[in-house]
Amino acid sequence: MTKINSLRRCLLPCITPPTSPTTASSTGVSKKRLSTSLRDDIDVQDSASSSASSSEATSFSSTVDSDHLSPVTAPQRPSRTMVIGTLFGRRKGHVWFCVQHDRLSVKPLLLLELSITTNQLVQEMGSCLVRVALECPTRPELKSCLLRTVPVWTMFCNGRKTGFAVRRSANEETRVMLKRLESTTVGAGMLPCGSGSGESDLDEVMYMRASYEHVVGSSDSESFHLINPDANSAQELSIFLLRTSS
Repeated sequence: MTKINSLRRCLLPCITPPTSPTTASSTGVSKKRLSTSLRDDIDVQDSASSSASSSEATSFSSTVDSDHLSPVTAPQRPSRTMVIGTLFGRRKGHVWFCVQHDRLSVKPLLLLELSITTNQLVQEMGSCLVRVALECPTRPELKSCLLRTVPVWTMFCNGRKTGFAVRRSANEETRVMLKRLESTTVGAGMLPCGSGSGESDLDEVMYMRASYEHVVGSSDSESFHLINPDANSAQELSIFLLRTSS
């Protein structure tokens, strides 16, 4: 009986599997499950990160595309240039307004015969401020042309309608006068006409020459502002070209 018990004690470990391997196996299973879960979590995080990056890239791309499709346009600014302007005319004749790019230009940029006389202009300038508005209606034949090419204007001087202004071409007398004034940038005086009729006062041409600021506000508005040599004085004379609705 004692021998049987001894054999049982020796054979029992061989027949019955030890519990420690089972524990190791369960630990291995736990480790495997932990590593699998961690790998799954990493995969999920990677896919989420990739999805977020892709959505950000799509959002940035759509923003860039929308910027390209909807550009911001700056408002048009008025253009300003300096020109030479000359008011001239006989004492009892109409006033003419001549615009040149510079004092050496024989061909005027703009030449207008105004409806007021020289004496009337002198009287208006006695009030220190002269505003001349030349208006033309937006008729179909005048809608697309340059303002400087409009042939006839309705004229207002300091708010009063004074008649019509007419665009002219420079004749020989005008070109000779401009040639005489080539050396003058700013000044006023009298020029002899040289007709020899004996009526010297009537034949003399009065002139006032100065620099003007030419402002192009739009295709329907331009203006010329006399630049006073005295910096402390206000602008004494302005001429406006306006295309108005009929």
